[in-house]
Amino acid sequence: MKEIIENSLKNTLSYKDYNALVSSLLTDGKATGTEQSEALTSYSLLNHKRMKRLDKTIKLSEETLQEFQKVSAPQTWLVLTEGWCGDAAQNLPILNKIAESTDKIDLKVVLRDDNLPLMDLFLTNGGRSIPKLIALDKDNNVIDSWGPRPTTASKMVADYKEKNGALDPQFKQDLQLWYNKDKGQSVQADFVRFASR
Repeated sequence: MKEIIENSLKNTLSYKDYNALVSSLLTDGKATGTEQSEALTSYSLLNHKRMKRLDKTIKLSEETLQEFQKVSAPQTWLVLTEGWCGDAAQNLPILNKIAESTDKIDLKVVLRDDNLPLMDLFLTNGGRSIPKLIALDKDNNVIDSWGPRPTTASKMVADYKEKNGALDPQFKQDLQLWYNKDKGQSVQADFVRFASR
């Protein structure tokens, strides 16, 4: 596991560089990842706009700021993502804001499709769901992991799948509306618990 993590750490992007990569690919009509389609490019364009908006508007709560000022040991937050992922677009800007709030957390981004051995160590219910955050200590040992959604949204997804068998386009749209109303509060609540462990 440690060798896979350390190999993935060699291919990381900063949050800023990740956004620049997505933007550059979109200029060429492409999405991140090994699979290319008109749909994935459209999702990437929409998500890129979402992330830019969230970067400008998201506010961390006092509780979040206070909790992360208590973090005393350095951590690396290694996040698996892709530009076309709606959950990543809603959550990654908040994770970045939290990381920026303290000098103890270094946020690094890797593309899932380029790092499948790492992804396969951190599956969600057997699937390669993203975003997936892996928190590492200074020696690259895993402290914890999180993702692909805040606890509240994960329950919504699980309940819907149990009742309907699969997620349909309407549910996916409703989930994005939920994210818009939530304004990052549920992610912050998860990470306040995460920080206090």
